[in-house]
Amino acid sequence: MDFQEIFPGGVNSPVRRYDPHPLIIKKARGPRIMDISGRWFTDYCLAFGPMILGHSDPAVRDEVIRQIDDAVLTGTPTLPELNLAREIKEAIPHMEKIRFANSGSEAVLHSLRVARAFSGRKKVLKFNGCYHGANDYSLVRNSDGSVIPSSPGIPGEVSSTVILSEYGDRTGVERIIREKGYEIGAVIIEPVMANVGVIPPDPEFLIFLREICSENDIPLIMDEVITGFRMRYGTYSQMLGVKPDLTVLSKIVGGGFPLSAFGGRKEIMDIISPEGPVYVAGTFSGNPVSCAAGFATLKELKKKDYNLLNRMVEEISEDIVSYITSSGKRYSFNSFGTMFQLFFSPEASSYSSILRSDRDLYMKFFRFMLERGIYVEPSQTETNFLSFSHSDEDINALRDSIKTFLRSLK
Repeated sequence: MDFQEIFPGGVNSPVRRYDPHPLIIKKARGPRIMDISGRWFTDYCLAFGPMILGHSDPAVRDEVIRQIDDAVLTGTPTLPELNLAREIKEAIPHMEKIRFANSGSEAVLHSLRVARAFSGRKKVLKFNGCYHGANDYSLVRNSDGSVIPSSPGIPGEVSSTVILSEYGDRTGVERIIREKGYEIGAVIIEPVMANVGVIPPDPEFLIFLREICSENDIPLIMDEVITGFRMRYGTYSQMLGVKPDLTVLSKIVGGGFPLSAFGGRKEIMDIISPEGPVYVAGTFSGNPVSCAAGFATLKELKKKDYNLLNRMVEEISEDIVSYITSSGKRYSFNSFGTMFQLFFSPEASSYSSILRSDRDLYMKFFRFMLERGIYVEPSQTETNFLSFSHSDEDINALRDSIKTFLRSLK
């Protein structure tokens, strides 16, 4: 079974790759995944976030089977689209109108197009370390004071329409908007930096960002692809009382199926075709099977105690941080909500500090955990997640295994 000969790097997304080759997973149930050799692992990757109920949740599975019996794809409006959209809008009222897509990358791309069209300006302000998918406007970096593509194949003309700033840097944002605000058609940010491991948010900065965007008539886009329904029934923005102009969702709202959504102020969304001139389309957008899975997932999440799950992660974090501090080791353990990550760096409070983490040592940690039947993220710059299917025994095993690995280090 030679994946390497068929797929570039042997995978269909680069974050799945690790040497000598990634596990090939055959089955997943609850908090566990099973490889083709029949070995089970307790899973904290959770498909990079979506499986907050655990794998193959019975209510979601039953709803998907019912929908497949009715129809898989029709190319017409279907009731599952309406059911899911109503559920999202009830949970997040500032998403006054919604358009479905198929991935976070796709929904971000659409939201940027819509925001630029609405504002009549072409530039986008984004923040280092905030990931917004594998699209040309997200894959950029600073180089000698200029913004350039971070991947071959992206025209420099595209990256030249992106302005980069640092998360939390009010002075920098004020300067950029003072000098270039008349060109900026959208500001986009992950309210919680959740795709570089996890960095706890700066609530005051996000409130400031809302205020300065409003003062300058710049649409603010909150990318809650990871954080939507992850730490509460709704978004992190709502916890702050911040209303973005547009919100992007994916991961959890698809219940494990390909689905994303973006939405926000009615006057902005109304410029989307066929009602308006901004073209946004997709054959699989609003796929009834994905929408049925998402609807079933949200119905189940309504019954769940997010506070309990958040507290479990807090307790793990406090214990690991206490051990690191008392042992004098120069590592970091970050957590927020139901997300956590261990960094082999004395500081992990910013994107630049995370880039200095020891990735080779992290891979030793990853393999150590695999040997103990625990599957964590295969990358230092990804985030681990807790699900409602994990038990106290699972959590204790995770905590003990992390401390055992740390104790083994000189």
